[in-house]
Amino acid sequence: MTADNTSPETATTEDETKRKFREALDAKKGRKGEDHLDAGKSSAHPHGPVDAKRVFRRKSG
Repeated sequence: MTADNTSPETATTEDETKRKFREALDAKKGRKGEDHLDAGKSSAHPHGPVDAKRVFRRKSG
């Protein structure tokens, strides 16, 4: 799309839409890393130790 083919009204609405998306993206980038800053190291087995591997058997009959 070139500037010659667009009307001024269409160009302003496109510019406003782009501006809104850029503002939202900047706000999203600004939030990076804020959540869970006080969380400690997660454990390897959060639900306890694994005793044995589960065995799934097909029903017979």
